[in-house]
Parts: sequence; structure tokens; C-alpha cells
Amino acid sequence: MSKTPFVTKEKVEEIAASYPTPFHLYDEAGIRKNAENLKKAFSWNKGYKEYFAVKATPNPFLMKIFMEYGCGFDCSSAPELMLSKTVGAVGDDIMFSSNDTPLEEFKLCYDLGGIINLDDITHIEAVEKACGKLPEKMSCRFNPGGVFKITNDIMDNPGDAKYGMTKEQIFEAFEIMKNKGVKEFGIHSFLCSNTVTNEYYPMLAKILFELAVELKNKLDVKITFINLSGGVGIPYRPDQEPNDIFAIGEGVRKVYEETLTPAGMDNVAIYTELGRYMTGPYGALITKAINEKHTYKEYIGVDACAANLMRPAIYGAYHHITVLGKENESCDKKYDVTGSLCENCDKFAIDRMLPEIEMGDYLFIHDAGAHGHSMGYNYNGKLRSAEILLGQDGSFKLIRRAETAKDYFATFDCFDFFEDLIK
Repeated sequence: MSKTPFVTKEKVEEIAASYPTPFHLYDEAGIRKNAENLKKAFSWNKGYKEYFAVKATPNPFLMKIFMEYGCGFDCSSAPELMLSKTVGAVGDDIMFSSNDTPLEEFKLCYDLGGIINLDDITHIEAVEKACGKLPEKMSCRFNPGGVFKITNDIMDNPGDAKYGMTKEQIFEAFEIMKNKGVKEFGIHSFLCSNTVTNEYYPMLAKILFELAVELKNKLDVKITFINLSGGVGIPYRPDQEPNDIFAIGEGVRKVYEETLTPAGMDNVAIYTELGRYMTGPYGALITKAINEKHTYKEYIGVDACAANLMRPAIYGAYHHITVLGKENESCDKKYDVTGSLCENCDKFAIDRMLPEIEMGDYLFIHDAGAHGHSMGYNYNGKLRSAEILLGQDGSFKLIRRAETAKDYFATFDCFDFFEDLIK
């Protein structure tokens, strides 16, 4: 099986004439269609809102697109809060879910009117100290512990994760918050990352819905939203079946009507915080073959490296590769596709069967639209690449320029001689 690039070799050549490789390219048409389908899948819930996980692709041009579909933003740091404010998100458009949080970041979210989602019971006191009082609407992050299974498959181990509160702590936190003036409550949880199954969200929803009913009945609190967070993934490998967001939405609706509706909680809003699902398949790292090496293996060196897309290097993650213009040729050559970092793990593919690659060929590295550019770094003095948006009409627009040496040296304020190096 194969994956189909959303751009042709000819279009990449046109873009590269203005913006040299490597660069991250995003497909506006795909992003818009995906956002539209997500909204439709949960349209049965009157208060539904997607809070796009800014950490996945923190670019204001893309964030503005999501705002057109009624999305808010899930933030985990001050700069992400600032980005959200910059694109016009205020109040309930912002969900702040952080951990080990500095007081000033709680204060910034409070000043923006965003919803603070507490990761730990001790953060109640921290928010009071930072803001002078608790907001009237707050949320707590729940960690059920143990392992999380779908049928007989262990999906993840929440009990080993640093995030969230125990059930006992959630009850204690809600009681404390209620006594301190909080009037509206939310529940949040994240149990698995990148699940490619339609069962994850409904199973998580059942856990949270049952907890919500218990909290309401025992503490007499007003629960206004339940946040299913992220975890709905994408098929990185060509033989994986993608999630069906409509089946997922329907599965959550069924559990909602079985659990919340009989408890008189049919006005509870459902929130999601999808990042990878929203942008992952609609972004690619475009890079050019610039070197070849024939030793114990066959190597193709490209002008990108792990600084541009680090998932393969740090996770051993699979990203499919298409050699543009050779989509219909036989994949009968075995290569390691490498970058130029002084690390042996700087490989986009290992023993990958691909068409014969010639110098100057463009490689389309799939599913780099989330946790791609955003995880970039400057090790070895590498400069982060540009981000480009491919419009629905085939036009393209620079939405973040490539870094320059001047950017790299910008924080060395006390060393004036760097000016001579970058002239």
C-alpha cells in the first residue's frame, strides 16, 4: 500500500524556486475539510468545542483557520497563551492545561479569561497565590491509574504518567474549589497518545461520564463540560486504517445518552483537544537528496535533519516517504535516509524500500504536520526551516520564514563580534 502526497513534484519545484528546501508544507484544503468533519461529528452536542492543541503546530496562520470553525486553543505555556491572544482568542476560547506551572503563567491565563485546567491538587493554592482568588470556572485533570485497555490490548499505562489527579484527589479538589467560590466545573483526562481505533474516545468518555455523575451526586457541583483531550491519532503507516471521526462521535454520543442523560446532565458540553489529528496528515517535510554514500549500507543524505523532524530520531517513529515524480516506480532499492547531524540516530528511514533516488530528487516526508516543525531545535547549529501554506487554489504563502544565522546568534547580546560573522 502507499500514501498519496497532497502536492506534485512540479508544484514543489515551483515553491522551491522561491523558498529553498527543506521546508514544512501544509495543505489548507485538507486542514479545512478535516476541521469541518470534526465539527459535524460532534454536532449532536450543543456545547461542543474543539480546542486545537497549539503545541502540535504553533502557527497563527493555521490557528486563524481553526477559529473559522469555532475552535479554541489548548495551551501549555505562556508563549502559547500569547499566540492565542494574538489571533483573537480570549475567555473560554482558551484552555490552559500545563504541569509544573510557574505562577505567572496561571496569572496570564486568568487575565485572558481562559479556563485553567489543574494538573494537581496543590495547584489550587498556586492559582490563588498567582491570581488572588480562584476563577468561577475551573477544571481538573483526572488520572485513573493502572493500565488502560481496549479489549485485551494494553493501550497505555496512566498510572505511570506524571499527569493528573487520583479519584480521591479529584473529589477533594472539587470540594475545596466549591468552598472557595468556583461555580462551574470541568473534567479533563488524557490516557493514550495516537490511538488508531474508533473505540478510544467512547471508552474514555464512559470513564469520565461516570465520574461526573458521581461528583455531581456526592458534592452537588455544576459540571458544565467534560474534556476528552487528545489521543485520537493518525495512520503513519500506509497499511493502517485511519480513524472514522463520525464513528467516534457517534460512539461518544451513545455513551453520553446512556450515562449523562439519565442523570439529568444532558446539558454538559463535550470538548476535545486534538493536535495530531487536526494537522498531522496535512503537513509534510519537503527535502532534497544532496548526498549518497555506499559503504556497508546504501545511504541517501538529504538537506533536512532531525532538527526539522525529530520524531524518527527520538521515538523510532515511522514516517512514510514518497520520492516525488517517482510515485509509480518500483520500490526496489533499500536505503537509509539520513540528515547531517553528528548523531547516528539522525535518520528519517532505515532499510526503507524506495525507488532509485538521484541527487536533486525531492522527498515528501508524510504526516509531519503535527509535532514536526514545533519540535525543532538548533543542535549542531542547525537552523529551523520555513513553513509554507499551500492554498486551496494552488497558490502558496510563507507563514514562517526560515531561521538565519542572525536568529541563531540573537541571544548572544554581550558578544558584539558576532555581527561581523553574519554580515
